[in-house]
Amino acid sequence: MSNLGPHREGFRGLPNADNVYAYTTTGDQSKLFEPSVISFNKVSGNNPTVVINPDSKFQTIDGFGAAITGSTAYNLKQMTQEARDKFLKDTFDPDTGMGYSFIRISIGCSDFSLKDFTECDKEGIDNFALDSEDTDIIIPIIQQILKINPSVKIIATPWTPPIWMKVSDLSTLRRHNSFISGYLDPRLYQEYATYFVKYVQAMAKYNFHIYAITLQNEPLNKGNSASCFMGYEQQRDFIKTALGPQFAANNISTKIIIYDHNYNYDNIVTQEHYP
Repeated sequence: MSNLGPHREGFRGLPNADNVYAYTTTGDQSKLFEPSVISFNKVSGNNPTVVINPDSKFQTIDGFGAAITGSTAYNLKQMTQEARDKFLKDTFDPDTGMGYSFIRISIGCSDFSLKDFTECDKEGIDNFALDSEDTDIIIPIIQQILKINPSVKIIATPWTPPIWMKVSDLSTLRRHNSFISGYLDPRLYQEYATYFVKYVQAMAKYNFHIYAITLQNEPLNKGNSASCFMGYEQQRDFIKTALGPQFAANNISTKIIIYDHNYNYDNIVTQEHYP
């Protein structure tokens, strides 16, 4: 792992009009995060041509980044301080590294956590508390990242609500006692909205502003190691009746993002008009 050194002298995190700065890692490890400069120039021939018109603009891009999961943070903490500092600077420093501008973290466990957990495993929203995987492993890494690049934005996502908030189906509302699959119990919309509020407020105590939350990781995927099916109808109703009003009442500016999924709709016909 190395930074661009002289390649980035005077470089402020964005390539100039003629060059792109690239990092390459190969499967055989002959290259490990190796920097290089790719030059663009006018060529002639029969190759396909891509013409970019900088005056024609469409949607904006907030940024690019990486996930800081429990396993990511755990492995980073196994590195020496010197090696970890160098890796994180290579990744997040806007002047001497790649300048990643986003990190995505899980609210509770993800499929790359060290264990299954939520931030409120004991029934009752008053039992909310950040898990030790957050406080002891993930948060120290985030603090180090923000020290390198204070402008990094944080997006947070649950893989599952607390189990006591889940039901096996939306008809009988039978209790669902598993981290895998299930649905959010509509009777507990307010409690789950409070769960998000408490999470944003808990992270604020570490001086972390949660730029955005998504309601559910891969909401149409019932089979992940921690998961919950949340179709567009339920996401709509949850935001309208609970999460939106509670964010407003608590002066929370965190953005709410829906459909944190893949654009194949998991071949579920009723979800194909999802945004």
